[in-house]
Amino acid sequence: MTIRDWPEAERPREKLLERGAGALSDAELLAIFLRTGCRGLSAVDLARELLQRFGSLTTMLSADKTTFCHAKGLGEAKFVQLQAVMELARRHLGEQLRRDDVFTSAALVSEFLLAQLRHCEQEVFAVLFLDSQHRLIAWEKLFFGTIDSANIHPREVVRRSLFHNAAAVIFSHNHPSGIAEPSEPDQWISVRLKKALDLVDVRVLDHVVVGGGYTVSMLERGML
Repeated sequence: MTIRDWPEAERPREKLLERGAGALSDAELLAIFLRTGCRGLSAVDLARELLQRFGSLTTMLSADKTTFCHAKGLGEAKFVQLQAVMELARRHLGEQLRRDDVFTSAALVSEFLLAQLRHCEQEVFAVLFLDSQHRLIAWEKLFFGTIDSANIHPREVVRRSLFHNAAAVIFSHNHPSGIAEPSEPDQWISVRLKKALDLVDVRVLDHVVVGGGYTVSMLERGML
């Protein structure tokens, strides 16, 4: 039986139109992306098989080109399409941050940083540069390190803040281990950077750690 033979309320596309994307399972959303199944499998059946093969949706979305293209029902065209969709999502979130007061949009900031950093295999330190209304001016990845640490240079953070004429910043970095809990070195470098930026009247609003599918605000933890 193909998806066309299913009751209309159970078909992924019709279900999305009727109830919204949030009502669909990972497999149903993936089936819409795939559009078609393969011999003997509907798009939903293929999606379930792919999720089982990769272990999770996140693992599949972050797979490299070779691994992704070798899976049944996928290929280079689907890989390119997926990368484009993910980049559109990141840019959409960035546009929202440019319109909104970032300091009062913690959930949006979290979504944006997750989209940008959760799939990075090495540690990346990045900065959100904000104007006086706490709207996004620019987002930059400044430092790259090993899976364990990154070398952060306060002089470069100050230089980029002045270049963007930023009034405030939010730091962010990922833990490739998947654990978002801030470490003692994370707190130490945050304090060091805050002291450097205080000298040029740039406020540090937060330092957000990304790990797996989660974020932790050091401000909310009382670590800033």
